Amino acid sequence: MNRLNGKVAVVTGGNAGIGEAIAKRFADEGASVVVTGRRQAELDRVVKILQQSNGKVLAVAGSVTDETHVQDVVRKTVDSFGRIDILVNNAGLGDFGKRLHETDDATWNMVLDINLTGVFRMTRVIVPQMMKQGRGAIVNISSVASLVGIPGLSAYTASKGGLDALTRALAIDYAKDGIRCNVVNPALINTPMAAPLMANPEMLQSLLSQYAIRRAGTPEEVAGMVLYLASDEAAWVTGGTFTIDGGMTVYKG
Repeated sequence: MNRLNGKVAVVTGGNAGIGEAIAKRFADEGASVVVTGRRQAELDRVVKILQQSNGKVLAVAGSVTDETHVQDVVRKTVDSFGRIDILVNNAGLGDFGKRLHETDDATWNMVLDINLTGVFRMTRVIVPQMMKQGRGAIVNISSVASLVGIPGLSAYTASKGGLDALTRALAIDYAKDGIRCNVVNPALINTPMAAPLMANPEMLQSLLSQYAIRRAGTPEEVAGMVLYLASDEAAWVTGGTFTIDGGMTVYKG
């Protein structure tokens, strides 16, 4: 416990699923946590949960597609807590079941704007603050879809592949400033985004037959890996790609 004592973390998409689990784990470990998301009611619910851990929590509603919101997050975080030590770029959108020729421009642009350009916007504003401090840790939440071929995920796969590449670029560009950047690539996690799939037993069984550990992961399991990468325990870790996938990417069945 207290591995993040005294640190300040921003978690985008912290209103549900993986982001909520990360925010809660960070709070349990002593961090002051700022959660962002598009739905105020969900943010309010998460704030109440985090306040039970240590009370050092702030919610800022908005979308990573909005530059004004991004600037607001940084300003309010620094005004409230004085610094930003950790950024978790978790906000994301899935568009499943469409091949490339079935994907329209609006869908393509929306998925990339949230999953990739949103990371660019938030990181661009937070990095200068970390540079002033002389240190920082960035953890990007990607997907195994960036590592293996999965049908019907053209826009999503492109956005997550770009995110993996961006992570490596950030790691190289900012290592001299004491800023680390790593990416976590989960497979199927039992979250609201995955709810339609989890509710279809036949489809779920078919999918999990490709996993060495034949179950979906939990948000809390992802949060554990993110905690390590955000903490000083990973002080010599940057530019890494960390799969958490029940063996899906190596299982040959």
